[in-house]
Amino acid sequence: MSDPASGNPTLRRSIGPFQLFAYTLGGMLGAGVYGLIGRAAGELGGAVWLGFAVAMVAALLTGLSYASLGSRYPRAGGAAYITHRTFHRPLLTWMVGLAVMASGLTSVATQSWVVAENLLRLNAVPAIPPVLIALGFLLLIAGVVFRGIRESMWINVLCTMVEAGGLLLVIAVGLPYWGGADLLETPSAEGIGAGLLLQGAILTFFAFIGFEDTLNVAEECRDPHRTVPIGIVSAMIAATLLYMAVAVTAVSVVPWRELAVMPGPLAEVMNRAAPWLPGWIYVAITVFAVANTALLNYVTASRLTYGMAQHGLLPAALGRVHPRTRTPHVAVVALFFVVMALMLAGNITQLASATVLLLLAVFTGVNIALLVLQRRPGEPKGGFEVPAAVPALGALVCATLLANRVTSSDWHAPALAGAVLVVIAVAFAVVRPRNVVPAT
Repeated sequence: MSDPASGNPTLRRSIGPFQLFAYTLGGMLGAGVYGLIGRAAGELGGAVWLGFAVAMVAALLTGLSYASLGSRYPRAGGAAYITHRTFHRPLLTWMVGLAVMASGLTSVATQSWVVAENLLRLNAVPAIPPVLIALGFLLLIAGVVFRGIRESMWINVLCTMVEAGGLLLVIAVGLPYWGGADLLETPSAEGIGAGLLLQGAILTFFAFIGFEDTLNVAEECRDPHRTVPIGIVSAMIAATLLYMAVAVTAVSVVPWRELAVMPGPLAEVMNRAAPWLPGWIYVAITVFAVANTALLNYVTASRLTYGMAQHGLLPAALGRVHPRTRTPHVAVVALFFVVMALMLAGNITQLASATVLLLLAVFTGVNIALLVLQRRPGEPKGGFEVPAAVPALGALVCATLLANRVTSSDWHAPALAGAVLVVIAVAFAVVRPRNVVPAT
């Protein structure tokens, strides 16, 4: 299919509700939750399940805003497109777009090392340098994204099924232990209070990050006005139910005080509940989970690059679509070299953590953008509208989380996040995008 105005090929609309559900769920389920359970147990004790419930309510506010925006404006570019349409400030759009891109690309580079290390633990590959395995993994991911959105989606479905299957396995082997722990016991003598729940929710909120990737593939959805809201909301509910059930299982099998100090809390749960299960199974599940995260982040970054190029904020070549694969092939290839450079730079874990702060700032801005757009005369309505209270509360929650992270964590992450923003701003001054196209 071609754009009638230009005759150029366009992105293929092939994503249905189930595929988008898997895409959103796969973005949230990741290897991170396997370690997060222990930290959350240290904060909330046996009531860790309640922390996930509260965190879901907080995350769902922004998720609903993203669902509404996706149904209104199904465009590649995601948060950058929304910012461009709302505020008409090229520098702000540039900073939002590159901040989201930086988060995704640093994640892909980090995950490539994790995949390499775990494959070596599995003895699934010959004893070759990890850097070569990581590079081969990046080539494979780039090749899949280049090949087509259908292929990327079905590989994501497979990986998401393995990820979810790993959590369901934990629940299945631990189910006989349910009822053996006090699910309201907390480290605090005062029991469950608003302050304790807020503290736990702040920690567990980050288990839901990933739903924002969905907005970047809205342009490739069939009937996006319906598909995007279904995909986001259903995936967030499914993730919450999985997280809560896993949390109940974990503290039922392993006392929460022990769970809190375990380097691999869910691995310990499996050791106690199913000692007969080979240890390599969870290593294999980790490979699938990490590979899926890298794939989704690569897809997101390529569509974000394509969307920004379409509006004149990046070189026009990055907005080209391959006539056969119907993918933004130039963007895919260009991003490969960026990710490879990040991967070869070595340990960028701190940089990846810092970009999470930038995501919270983006979430705050996107919620505010929806408020502005809802009040602007002539703006089209979507297939899924939400009351103004939803983005208002979403912005408040994300701003509060951002302030908490900046003030409570060590200074390295905020300083790195600030440095990334400075670099992005300097890059804008150097490139000085011209012929910026208004968002329509």
